Amino acid sequence: MRNSKTHLNGSASSKGHGLSHKRSGFLSRISLGCASVNSFDSDEFSPEVSKLVNEKMISVDHLYQPRTFVSSVAYAPVTAYLDSNEEEKAFEAFLQEYPEYQLTWILDTLRRTDFARLERAGETYVDYMGGSLYPESLIRAHTDFLNGSILGNTHSVSNTSKLSLKCADDARQAVLSHFKASSDYTVVFTANASGALKLVAEAYPFTQGSSLVLGADAHNSVHGIREFAKFKNAEVAYIPSTSRGGFDVPTAKNTLLQNRPRSKDASPSLFIQTSQSNITNSKTPLSMTEYAASLGYHVVVDGAALAPTSIVNISEYPIDAMAVSFYKMFGYPTGVGALIVKKSFLAQLRRPWFAGGTVDVVQVPGNIMTRAHEMHEQFEDGTINYLQLSAITNGLRFLSAYLPFLPLRLSSLIFHLTSTLSKIRHDSSGRPVVQILSRAPTKRLRSVGDQSDAGSILALLFFNPSGEMLPNSFIEYAASTQNISLRTGCMCNPGGAAAILDIVEEMGRLYPGVTLQDFEDKMGRELGVVRISLGIATNFHDAWRVTQFVASIGNEFMRQKLWKQWEATRSEIGHGHAS
Repeated sequence: MRNSKTHLNGSASSKGHGLSHKRSGFLSRISLGCASVNSFDSDEFSPEVSKLVNEKMISVDHLYQPRTFVSSVAYAPVTAYLDSNEEEKAFEAFLQEYPEYQLTWILDTLRRTDFARLERAGETYVDYMGGSLYPESLIRAHTDFLNGSILGNTHSVSNTSKLSLKCADDARQAVLSHFKASSDYTVVFTANASGALKLVAEAYPFTQGSSLVLGADAHNSVHGIREFAKFKNAEVAYIPSTSRGGFDVPTAKNTLLQNRPRSKDASPSLFIQTSQSNITNSKTPLSMTEYAASLGYHVVVDGAALAPTSIVNISEYPIDAMAVSFYKMFGYPTGVGALIVKKSFLAQLRRPWFAGGTVDVVQVPGNIMTRAHEMHEQFEDGTINYLQLSAITNGLRFLSAYLPFLPLRLSSLIFHLTSTLSKIRHDSSGRPVVQILSRAPTKRLRSVGDQSDAGSILALLFFNPSGEMLPNSFIEYAASTQNISLRTGCMCNPGGAAAILDIVEEMGRLYPGVTLQDFEDKMGRELGVVRISLGIATNFHDAWRVTQFVASIGNEFMRQKLWKQWEATRSEIGHGHAS
């Protein structure tokens, strides 16, 4: 199904769109590399930050500790620099309806310091599920560290290699600490969450009689595990998605029960839980892992969509492994993910090959091979991305300082956007401009530290004045002309997309060799949704820009103008759509 991305080359604007660009007096405390730093000095923090620390809204440990990077957390004044009187009035009305948003103004300070480039470029970024934005101070800290350090391949005993290995060990410990993992767990670094899931898939001891149970609303990197299961003659069972994504808990329990392993040793079976959907906005309760484990399943969680905005305590649940990507959490670096995994589970995996770094002795010619002593080394093929791992440590410190505030902010903005977008109408017909397909949160958060029961995604369809669906490619183009970065398509989640688009039956009639174009021709329209996803740097101005964009599609003159421009660009490359 369609999986396109928006690539923008909009001209930079000197006009600010949000808070002031001026940095606060409280500068980022940066510890470069793996060196020690001085002890915490409270005199260097503003009274507002000291108050936050004393009230335990942010811990001193998060603000300052060895090998720690934390961006500015100075309290932002109750002032916003907005584009127009209309936006200012809208912001005042928003605060009247969502006063709890003011508890998160520390994130506005973060926005004007670490993400000031958004204002400089005049860009509205609402594709955080595709990839979070990196804080500028993380890049500066990491660049300074690289400029001042000499790092070597970790597969040696030289001083440069020892420094790289120490940074890798620090990063491993930082990951365990962030997810509150006990000493029963270790960390295997991978290229991304997909790579982490593949490690499990290719090495899991499926056999005839084994079961693989997974949700229909899942990423293709989860669905791909079925190829390894089928190759070893294991059964594959799907938990159907609800019309709003995720799954119905009684149905999920029944599916697990019907496919439970006869013997955990003789027929090991695997349950893969997608903790949060990247298209439907559904969260599935991690308590499901307890039920699956009680039936004898091994349990692996795809945490890629959950980890960027949620506090996860992995040790609270019988989770054997969880996959994450760090660029989705704090933007940099790309190309590094992790499998947070129980050592006992890792010991049961049987890798189908070995590579440099994973072995101690290899007989050549011959068949004898002894794997590396450390469990994580047996699964880290070749040379790990050692130049980037200190950024993981710093990025996690950065994220952990702000993560308690994030769900509350995003809850306010998602409720506001859901309400506002649903009311926008075409000026020529009075029909709705958009339909929201994604799951809405059932509870509105009120306090810092609360966790939402849904994500911060809006999956939308746009319609013309007569009620016909507008092509997603047109919406993507129109957004790019207004410097809005969003995403369209099925988000590599065909099951979740089919559920909310109500094409599950059509999905069931697909045949071998079918192409996306075949499927779209059969349906008579482009498949997929327009996805708006919020993240750590999102503020009210971004929400305002999204609502203004949707309103512009409802304006007959503006939409027709954009349509003609889009048709011209399509004709240049040989495409066309009926209007």
